[in-house]
Amino acid sequence: MFLNILTLFLHVLTVSSLTLFALRLGREALVAWLALLIVAVNLFVLKQITLFGLSVTCSDALAVGYLLGLNLIQEFFGQKFARKTVWITFFISLSFLCLSQIHLAYRPNGFDTTHSHFSALLTPMPRIIFASIFTFLLVQFFNIILFSRLSNHTSFAGRTLITLLTSTVLDTLIFSFLGLYGIVANLPHVILLSIAVKSLVSLLSVPFVMLSKRVMKHETV
Repeated sequence: MFLNILTLFLHVLTVSSLTLFALRLGREALVAWLALLIVAVNLFVLKQITLFGLSVTCSDALAVGYLLGLNLIQEFFGQKFARKTVWITFFISLSFLCLSQIHLAYRPNGFDTTHSHFSALLTPMPRIIFASIFTFLLVQFFNIILFSRLSNHTSFAGRTLITLLTSTVLDTLIFSFLGLYGIVANLPHVILLSIAVKSLVSLLSVPFVMLSKRVMKHETV
C-alpha cells in the first residue's frame, strides 16, 4: 500500500508538471494534453487499487489534472476558449469510443494473443464513455461558470482550489453511479476515497497554479 501512496504522489507531480509544460508551449499544446488526459481517464479508471485500506481507481490524479488544465486555459486564454476546449475534448472522447469499438469488431486469427485483453479493456468503454460524457459536460461547464463567478472575489490560486474541490466531488458522485456501478468491487469505498484523494491532489496542485503565473510571465517577457 505504501508503494501505491508513493506512486500517487509521483503521479500528481508528473501530471501537474506536464500540464505546466504544455501551458509553456502554448494553448494548442495544452488543449492536446487535455485531450490525451480525457482518453487516459476513461481507460485507466478500470484498474482498481488499494489506498489507505480502501478500493479506488487509478484515474484520480488524471481527472484533477484535467480540471487544473481547464482552469489554466480559462485564466490565461479566456472563458470562450475554455468552452471550446470542452467541446474539443468531448469530440475526442466520442472518437476514441468509435475507434475502440471498430477495433474490437475485427476477428482475431489463430496467431493473435491480444484480443481478449483488448476486449477486457474496451468492452466496458461505451458505458464508461457515455457516463463520462454526461458527467464531463455537466461538470466542466459548472467548473467554467463557477470559476468565472469567483474571478472578482478570490485570488487565482483560491478560485482554482475552490473549483477543483467542488468539481471533483460532483464529478466523482455522478460518474461513480453512472459508470462504475456493478463494475468496481466496492462503490462506496471508491466514492469516499476518490473524493479524499482528489481533494488531496487538488491541494498538492496549488503550488503548480502559482508556478503557472511565473511560466506565463516568462512567456510574455
